[in-house]
Amino acid sequence: MRIDMPRWLVSIAVLSIAACTPAQDEKDKFVSGDVAVHEVFWSADHDVPYLFTTSGKISHIYYPNFGTEVYFEPADYIDESSIGSPLNKAAAESLKQAGMTPNVPYSIKRGAELSEAREIGLKVRML
Repeated sequence: MRIDMPRWLVSIAVLSIAACTPAQDEKDKFVSGDVAVHEVFWSADHDVPYLFTTSGKISHIYYPNFGTEVYFEPADYIDESSIGSPLNKAAAESLKQAGMTPNVPYSIKRGAELSEAREIGLKVRML
């Protein structure tokens, strides 16, 4: 059985399906997520002392141009205009190239080893 449909109708149908389908790599262009951290709960999952002077969040942002950026933002200063403290080189380089500086109070303890915080940030994914 053959269905005779005008070619223009088939073309419109195919075009509308293709136009409404998101690009497969769209999800890889920007990925972000965060995890809350607090001194009271930190020792349950980590062997190193709590790294920050206050509670807050460790955030993960992935941009294809810079890679994975990891930041700490104190709980009292989390809003759209806050720029957290960079915890890895990608975050520091991204801020430098954008001409931006962190605008939240530094809440990282002096001499803290940040590798644990960076690992947490790198593992966080929110899809």
